[in-house]
Parts: sequence; C-alpha cells; structure tokens
Amino acid sequence: MTGRVAHRQEQAIRRLRLRVKGVVQGVGFRPFAYALAHEMGLSGFVLNDNAGVLIEVEGQGAECFAEALRLRSPPLARVDSVAVEDVEPTGALEFGIRESVAGKTVTRIGADAATCNACLDELFDPASRFFQYPFVNCTHCGPRFTITKALPYDRVQTSMASFVMCEDCRKDYENPLNRRFHAEPVACPACGPKLSHSITEIAEAVQAGRIVALKGIGGFHLVCDARNEHAIKTLRLRKARDEKPFAVMVRDVDAARRFAVLGNSEGALLQSPAHPVVIAQSRGVLPEALAPGLDRIGILLAYAPLHHLLLDILEEDGVVPVLVATSANPGGEPLVASNEDAQVRLGSIADLIVTHDRDIVVRADDSVMQIVNGAPAFLRRARGFVPEPVDLGSDGPSVIGLGSDLKNTVCVTRGREAFLSQHIGGLDNAETIRFQAETARHLCSILDVNPEMAACDLHPDFRSVRLAEGLGLPLVRVQHHVAHIAAVAAEYHIEGAVFGLALDGHGHGADGGAWGGERIVLDGGSWHRTGWLRPLPLAGGDKAAREPWRMAVGALHSAGRSDLTVQLFDDHSQVQRLVAMLERGMRTPLSSSMGRLFDTAAALAGVSLTQSYEGQAAMRLEALVDAPVAMEDGYRITDGVLDFMPVILQLAENGLRGREAANLFHGTLIAGLTAWVSGSSRDLPVALGGGCVMNRVLAEGLSKQLRALGYRVLLPSVAPANDGGIALGQVAFARQQIDHKKLQMEEAETCA
Repeated sequence: MTGRVAHRQEQAIRRLRLRVKGVVQGVGFRPFAYALAHEMGLSGFVLNDNAGVLIEVEGQGAECFAEALRLRSPPLARVDSVAVEDVEPTGALEFGIRESVAGKTVTRIGADAATCNACLDELFDPASRFFQYPFVNCTHCGPRFTITKALPYDRVQTSMASFVMCEDCRKDYENPLNRRFHAEPVACPACGPKLSHSITEIAEAVQAGRIVALKGIGGFHLVCDARNEHAIKTLRLRKARDEKPFAVMVRDVDAARRFAVLGNSEGALLQSPAHPVVIAQSRGVLPEALAPGLDRIGILLAYAPLHHLLLDILEEDGVVPVLVATSANPGGEPLVASNEDAQVRLGSIADLIVTHDRDIVVRADDSVMQIVNGAPAFLRRARGFVPEPVDLGSDGPSVIGLGSDLKNTVCVTRGREAFLSQHIGGLDNAETIRFQAETARHLCSILDVNPEMAACDLHPDFRSVRLAEGLGLPLVRVQHHVAHIAAVAAEYHIEGAVFGLALDGHGHGADGGAWGGERIVLDGGSWHRTGWLRPLPLAGGDKAAREPWRMAVGALHSAGRSDLTVQLFDDHSQVQRLVAMLERGMRTPLSSSMGRLFDTAAALAGVSLTQSYEGQAAMRLEALVDAPVAMEDGYRITDGVLDFMPVILQLAENGLRGREAANLFHGTLIAGLTAWVSGSSRDLPVALGGGCVMNRVLAEGLSKQLRALGYRVLLPSVAPANDGGIALGQVAFARQQIDHKKLQMEEAETCA
C-alpha cells in the first residue's frame, strides 16, 4: 500500500492537508488519490473517515494536487468541496493508504450503480475468473446503499461481511492500482455469493411462459417474456394488478430503440449509472396488455450481471429478448427483499423463485423517470439515486419529514443536506407502515443524526402523521400543497417569495376541505392561498376518485345540467340515484382538486368511467393528445377562482369524445392556468408542483406559455412532483418556519 516517491528539491517542499467531502467513499477515491500522488511525485497519505476523505500530500507541486483531484475524480464520485490548508512538512518519502477512522458520521455512501463496461467484458470473457459470475463488480459499479448497514463504508459494515475473500480477491482488494481496491462487494465464484438456480434454468422457465421471481440489487423482480401475452395476463391475475403498466427490461440502448422512440435525452438517461426505468413513446410492437390504453412504455436496461447473463442466453436467431421486470410484491405491499419473505409472499405468484445468499440490507425499487422540457424528472426516486442528498443551500437543524400516506417517502436533514428516502409506497397496510418505520430508523442511523424536530402533513387521520406524533419531537404540521411548492423552492434555493401552482389529486386544506388545485404564495416559513379551482362535488365521497363517471355527473349537476347525464352514461338507474343523492346533498363533499377535474374530463370523453389505479383516467386522456387547442372562453376567473366549467360543458353538450376531447381539454387547461398566473409579478418565480405536473403535455405547455410571458418557471427535478416529494417540502418548510420564528423573536427583543 506504499510506494517510493521520486527525488524532490527540498527547498520547494510544501505539505498540504485536504479535506474532501461529497460522494467519495466506495467509489475508488483512495486508489485514485494514491495513483495521482505517485504520478505527481508526492508523499503523504489518504484515508476514509466519517467526514469523507482526508489526504495529506507533501512535495514540489503539491498545490497542483487539489485541482487535479477535482478535475479527474472517479466516475461515481461527486466532489462537493475540497478544503486545503498548509501543515508542517514531515520529510516523508512515501505515499500510503491508511485504515479508515471512525467517528460521528458527516459523510455519505454512494448509490447503487449499474454494471460497468469493464466488468461486463470480464463477465463474458472465458479467460476471466469472473466469467459468467452473476455478482461481478468493482469500485465503479455494483451495490452500495442497499448492502450497507452503517458508515464508514467498509466491508465489515455491509452484508458482504460473512463472505471471506479468496487469495485472488484479497490481492485485488489490497492493491491500490487495481480497480477493485477496497471494492467492498468484491467476490468471485470461489468465495462469493451464489444463485439458487442456474441461468439456464431461469431462461428455460421464461421461455416456457412461466413467471420468475428474481432476486436483484434492491429486491426481487417478477419477470416473464414481454412478448408472451398469456404470461403477462397471468402475472396480472396473480399479482392483482389489473391494468397498471408493467416496465420492460432489455440488454442495451440499441435494443431499447426497437420498442420505444428514444431521443438523445432518453438514451442518455437510460445509460446513466443509475439505469432507471425511463418512460418513452412506445413503438407499439409489444402486447397491449403491458400498458393498456397508454401510448408510452416504461423501459430499463439490464443493470446487474444476472440480468445481462439472462438476456444473453435468451437471445436466439437474432430475436432481441425483452422481459417484463416489475417490482415483486403482492398488491400494495412493499417490495420483497429477503429469501424467506420471497417464499412466503411470492409463492402464489411466481412459478420459480430465484434467490442468492447476499442479503439486501435496504430494499429499493427501481427509479422511474421521464424527460420533461428536455430534462430528467422523477416519477419515483429510489435505486440508483438514494441516498444522494438534495442541497438546501444553507445549514439548519436536523428535521425528519414523514411524507404523505400515498407514494410515501421520508426525509432527514443534516446540515445543508436533505436525504430523501427511497420510495416506500401507500401506507394502507401493516407491512408498508413497518417499512416506513424501518426506513426512517435506517436513514437516521446511517447519517448518524438525531432529529431535533419532525414535520408531517396537516391531515388529522394520516398514518404518517400518527408516526410523526409518536416520535416525541416538536412537530410542524405542513399543509399538503404548501409542501409541494416548498419542495420545488428548496431545490432551487429560493430565499424570498415564490408563486406556486399546486396541481394535485387530494390534500387536506387549512379550512378542513379537500384541496388540490391551489394558487399559493410561499415566502420562507409563511404562505397564503390566493386562489383555487372551482370546487366540484365528490359524488359518493371517496368512490368518486375511483369512478370518474361520478365526477362527471357531479360536475354537470353543479352546472345545472343533470339532464345531460342520462344521455352520456348507459347505466341510467345508477346515474339517477346519484343525481338524487346530489339533490339531497348526501355524501357530496366539494373538492378543488385538479386530479378530479381530469377525471371529469376523462369520463365525459369516454376514456375512463372507472379506474383501477391512481391517475389512470388522466394518463389515458393524456395519451390521446397530439395537438392541444384552447377553447375560446373555455374558462372563467372570478376573485381568484379558476373555473373550467365552460370547457366541461362543451365536452358534454357536443358529445366530444376521444382525441378531440383530449386536445380541447388540455389546450384550454394550459390557457386557463397561464391566465391564472399572468396577473402576478414577473419578479416572483413560478413553482409548479403536485402529481398533475407529471402530465408532460400540461407541464411543457404551461411552462412554455409562462416563459413566453417573462416568468421564471421552476419544475421539480431532484424529487418527484407527486407525493414522493412531499417529505422534502415538509422538512424545507419546517426549517424555514424555525428561521421565521427566530427572526420574529429577535425583532421583538429589539423593539423591547
């Protein structure tokens, strides 16, 4: 671990201490520093500690080392800062790599990364000792976060601790010039993890149309042949997933282009180290059963050696293999990650369960992304990105945010960083609630923080709120849509006021009502609602969110046109009963939700009368849009209330259906929202948040119109626009509120 340094001129010697912070552990940073020091003829040392990486270099030209460190860092590293100070030269002649130093954690571990090209070459090289080994990795790729129990990131702190390295692996691990130097998951067929079934057995099961549960990096996938419609329908039936789209996996980007239309941005995102699922325009060559009623498909590239081996053996006669690759979990429950859990929970779904003996410490679903306005945007943030932090721009107290009850994530702050957890899911069953508590504990443990305060939603009955209340910490309750806007403001380091549009499905309002289409001015730790969408009745209460035809009947009744409902919907008796209920005001709360407005339009357009998953009606309506056109006078704005009833009545009275209705509704929506913002000051940035912002037609059309008027438009990019970003907004707002209260106290003391 040491080497001889070239001759130096004593009179020019300096010794510098460099403190490097960022993603600098588990990414080959120490061997990189070692090689760089030898190249520059410098002595000293490098080590990992709980603050990051500490380096001391001594010799002529030591001052050039820091700049080279920034410019030439390893591919998975991210250098946030390099602090440099002069120290007394020691006269040392060698540069060495020292043992890690423990202490209070202020560093972080990198995210899991897809198999690198060098490891892929070895995987398929018969001369390599890693030939066809499904766990090959190095410092530039492989599992990180999902196998880590604690920091610093050393093998003993991971689920690889029980695997004793063979002599060959030990040599690689201890050689600073080897790319496996201190690659903690390093292993080979002689000493590492093993699969329960051969690649041939797995491939034969897929070819026979069977469902396979395949253990991967962050959990199990359920896989089958994506060209086999019977297998897809069988998987849907067993998983109780009626119509929600399945993602597909292929070997490389060239294969992906056979099934999806990919621009440069989509191609680059697919091939990034995270290898997320990317939503792209479908070419329509795969069965409709993969994504019923949608024009786009979720596609990802093989990111583990096991995936590459399976896809390689499945390729026959030039036919490119393509697999369904969906999270392995019974409906609504968390991702299955342990071998024992797989046997219990997946036994009724999978025909073959393939395990291995490397434990998954932290389960993490695949991340899901799309390109909006030419930039990547999250639909789900998980494997490959967690636990990369969001920079909040300034230091503050440690706060934990417990998120929402749908698409739950938790968020913990440390200094100026916010660590958003992987996707947890809906808190509507005991398993997911346990997963949330487990995730919160692990995140605090691995960051070595004890939060001083908790933040949660305003809804009194949310399960996430009850968990927050049970922490015994001072609690800040943040209104749902304020959190959406606060998340965007935090991402862009907005210090003053921001004008926000929160376009969402449902959130508990400050007045106790159901909100979801809100115009909000947020200024640090304070906010006020300046407008909202015209509230529509939720005919039948919560059922209205699952049955869009109810929203349509309620909207027409509120406009005095109940006579149209019998003409539009076939089940006359059910429609008449609902109208009677509306007349009596029974179970008809009002909601200003943009999501429910989409449901209304989708039902009137004949696109979705019912929906089997959240957002299905809106997604199907969006899929039909090819040329949005705004209806003249299709909306009204009165005292801050935006009313789209004119376009709703246009759809109903003229019997507009399908593509014509989708184009008219989306075009009018963009025009109305633009007008709703246009009266505000151009000095305030406009933040767009909430689940409806994941509608690309809406997000891109509205952004374009507002920018043309001179507004600075902020779209979410580091966290999902949907409820997956709520926890980030909660902690950001809570910290701002703390600062706001401190300022008020200081002003009061000054006045006194």
